[in-house]
Amino acid sequence: MAHVELSLSESLDAADPVDGEPITNLDRWVSVAAVSEEPCLIIDSSAVILAMSPACGELFGLGDPTESVGRFLLGGVLRMVDFTAARTALTYAEADKIPPLLALSSGRLARGLMRVQCRHEAERMRTVDAIATPIWEGATTAGSLTFFSEI
Repeated sequence: MAHVELSLSESLDAADPVDGEPITNLDRWVSVAAVSEEPCLIIDSSAVILAMSPACGELFGLGDPTESVGRFLLGGVLRMVDFTAARTALTYAEADKIPPLLALSSGRLARGLMRVQCRHEAERMRTVDAIATPIWEGATTAGSLTFFSEI
């Protein structure tokens, strides 16, 4: 189960540039998620994977998580299937309701169960509890951060 802690500190100045570019909230979360020990991933507002923890890559049988960066979440990286015995792939309308995408579209915390077919193990399914939160840039949802816990 994901563990989240809250701490108060001096705010970082978003205008502080890195290589001439301002640091965004999304940039900060990407750097944290990429090295997290918890299974988590970050997608941008177009549902493109920006970061995936090594534990997330292992959980879903993806191997090196950096190979998934830059790819569309549902475009071959994760294959979402329904909870029936037929294990039918979710339609895009159904997939829009999975927590990482729902957090993007609603701008709110989203939680739910997901059934994922592991990429390198066609017969193996993982059922996970997913908790996603939007990542904001001002008044705009720039992405979402999702933590996974296998059931």
